[in-house]
Amino acid sequence: MSLSLVLAEEEIMLADMARGFLDDAAPVSHLRALRDAGETHDTALWAEMARMGWTGVLVPEAQGGSDMGYSAANVLAQEMGKTLVVSPFLSTAVIAATALRQVGDDSANAALARIAAGDVTYALAVDEGAKFDPDAVEMAAEADGNGFRLNGAKQFVVDGALADRLLVLARTVDGLTLFDLDANAAGIARAQGHMIDSRDVARITFDNVEATGADVLGQVDCAMDVLRPALQAGQAALAAEMTGLAAGAFGMTVDYLKERKQFGVEIGRFQALQHRAAHLWCEVEVTSSAILNAGRMLDTAPDEADLAVSLAKAKATQTAQLAVQEGVQMHGGIGMTDAYDMGFYMKRARVGAEWLGDYSYHAERVARHRGF
Repeated sequence: MSLSLVLAEEEIMLADMARGFLDDAAPVSHLRALRDAGETHDTALWAEMARMGWTGVLVPEAQGGSDMGYSAANVLAQEMGKTLVVSPFLSTAVIAATALRQVGDDSANAALARIAAGDVTYALAVDEGAKFDPDAVEMAAEADGNGFRLNGAKQFVVDGALADRLLVLARTVDGLTLFDLDANAAGIARAQGHMIDSRDVARITFDNVEATGADVLGQVDCAMDVLRPALQAGQAALAAEMTGLAAGAFGMTVDYLKERKQFGVEIGRFQALQHRAAHLWCEVEVTSSAILNAGRMLDTAPDEADLAVSLAKAKATQTAQLAVQEGVQMHGGIGMTDAYDMGFYMKRARVGAEWLGDYSYHAERVARHRGF
């Protein structure tokens, strides 16, 4: 299958529009202000994203969305990464919207319409251990009459403290089942955490939480039929965000190399630093191609997208780490201080590396697909 690894004209227009909006509405200084105020979410920014149609990028037109596809969602995520935008875009507009699309019943369609309108936010509650591993979920959903009772705990639930609804993965008699639950339902307790990148995260406990058959997304014991495409969409969009992060860190570093003088000369004239900057630029470009490939596969051959998605997430993790490390080193002492923004990029890169599977998780999947 031959896929274009160059942005189409409409994707360039989307990226330019997003960049123009985000540079004004959500620069890195906006993240700093949120952190200093102890906030992790900007409701006004999310409402503006909904007005611009971003929340409905993966929602069918019949439910009020634009249905632009995964490549478009990745374009938006990549632009958000450049200025470290804080929003529930990945959790809600990408992961939850993709999961709900797999179901397609009246209830799911109504939820999709609310996502497109910006009226509801979601969080994905999967992780229980130190690492991402959906197959190892132990939280129990025991049959209780015509419904279930959920008991257990989830951690590292990104956007979980402020979300309106939760997608919860639990173990039933013969497999895993995915539930769509009101985040304020009786028995659910959310403890907000503080991630190093100043985003919302929660540890959530479930104590005899009641769930009905209507709360099940898809079929009982068949969660991955619904969740796997949603995870892949989230992993690809997260990889795109991390690639945008790398590009943002690179741009900041190059600007500094052009301004900082040593021995009366801009340090960007030093050949050793030019070589390092050129190498980083190449890595960002290669990673951007991997992101495009993942989006194209999700749009055209979703059943065959697993390799492309894991390759994108693994490569984006590597590139983001390289970008922030080089950025700090080439900035010198100021790069280590909170007064300069490079530290925000490093913190976001560290969190992004762990969410939805770290480098080792995705590298192993790539190796398995390659027959190793």
